[in-house]
Formats: sequence, C-alpha cells, structure tokens
Amino acid sequence: MATKREIMRQLRLENALCNLSFTSTEAYKLRRISLTLQRWHELECGIDNGCVERDPDTNKTFWRGAFSGKTWAYPDRETGALKRLGAIINARNGRSSDIMTAYVQTDPRGNALYILRPGDVPEGKQADCYYSRGIAVY
Repeated sequence: MATKREIMRQLRLENALCNLSFTSTEAYKLRRISLTLQRWHELECGIDNGCVERDPDTNKTFWRGAFSGKTWAYPDRETGALKRLGAIINARNGRSSDIMTAYVQTDPRGNALYILRPGDVPEGKQADCYYSRGIAVY
C-alpha cells in the first residue's frame, strides 16, 4: 500500500510530465518503463543468486547462477521497455513543436529514466554529463 507521501510524489511527477505535453496514460507508462529499466540494471550488476548477461553475438539474454555458474534463458525486458519508451517519446513529439528526448541512466543506484527538455543539455555536449537537469522519472 502506498503512503500519502508516495502518492503525492507520483502526482507531482505526473503533473510535471503532463505539463510537458505527455498524457496521463503516457506518464504512467513512463514510470513503469523506468521501474522496469532500474530492475534490469540491478540484475545486470548482479544480485545474491546471480546476474543477467547478454550474449554479444546473438544478443540473447541469459541468467548466470552465482553459485553454479550455469546459464539458462532469461526474458529480455530491456529491449521491450526501450521500444515502448521510443514510441511514447515519438508520439509526444508528434503532438508538440518542442522535441523531448529520453536518457537512460544505467547505474542502478539512481533513477533509470530522465526526460530531457530543449536546453537541458548545452549545445555540443553529451547528455550523460547533464541528464540530471531533466525530469527524473521514478
């Protein structure tokens, strides 16, 4: 059960995203995508019983057990989340004149998804140095 503070935090996030021309449904989906990506990044770093790895040749994901070292197939939740993110950003940019971009931060200790407004990243600079100026989707 969510606390009052958590509900208020989610409402502030939804309002901030709606002020950027996202619909409330898109704001909810962005939050779910962020949570999915954060969990995926945690699993890539590893948890008590293993980690997720991606085969560089086939691009398939598998789970590597921490104790046995054995591997087995594991569902790829990252690719689907990134496709959904791209579709939402493209739909929003189609409705508005200013172009928003998304930045995925792969460190599992913080937010996984940031929405960058025009001007958040200075001209000629990389988003990985300025992503915290954007809207953190948590």
